[in-house]
Amino acid sequence: MKIDLSGKTALVTGSTAGIGLASAKGLAAAGARVIINGRSAAGVEKAHQTIAAAVPGAQVVGFVGDLSEPAQCEKIVAAHPDVDVLINNLGIFELKDFFDIPDSDWERFFQVNVMSGVRLSRAYAQGMAARKWGRIVFIASESGFNIPVDMVHYGFTKTAQIAIARGLAKRLAGTGVTVNSVLPGPTLTEGVAAMLKDDIARTGKSLEEAGRDFVMEHRSTSLIQRAANVDEVANMVVYASSPQASATTGASLRVDGGVVDLL
Repeated sequence: MKIDLSGKTALVTGSTAGIGLASAKGLAAAGARVIINGRSAAGVEKAHQTIAAAVPGAQVVGFVGDLSEPAQCEKIVAAHPDVDVLINNLGIFELKDFFDIPDSDWERFFQVNVMSGVRLSRAYAQGMAARKWGRIVFIASESGFNIPVDMVHYGFTKTAQIAIARGLAKRLAGTGVTVNSVLPGPTLTEGVAAMLKDDIARTGKSLEEAGRDFVMEHRSTSLIQRAANVDEVANMVVYASSPQASATTGASLRVDGGVVDLL
């Protein structure tokens, strides 16, 4: 299968590292013009250089701004009014007991993980429908089904993303625009590496070994019995963004290694 996104513009939010960066790189390799996004100019520039090195001739532009803020969403839409592929990847997570999560954290997680995608989808979906082609992908998580006891506030935002993607897919029925959520399981992102750094320092394990042990302890239903890498998740994102995925919409596309025990 050769995915060709030549002539398409893709926006990947929160794309200076992790799944976002891998997805941006994959979309660029498929020929899309890619808008990368991060909160710092240095981070955006580093991501730009990473993609340029991996994909010679890649068409990449950057946007610096925190897209959890309504004003920044308005600013990026003004700068880039026509987007064909929207990857709502921006997100945060943290380990915290339910009884230690203040209202401010619930609100912060909701604004970053949920409302950024809502605002941008609302801004871009009607243009996609008018052009009779578009792809919207929410990067959710298996935690949207399998709510983690140590980060309930994160899990609730991922359930919300899955619901929004399904509802928006129904709203856009028959327009040529598809909306899906991609559900990674434990994945070796920079954020996960930071979470595991104390264990790595204490035991001398590699990141892959520490990730495998985390999966076996905390996601013991995993069928691959390891953490995924970011490219494995990005492959699904690129497919969901492609012309070949035209009959896939309203779906929760799991890249969770079989963690969620659903048929």
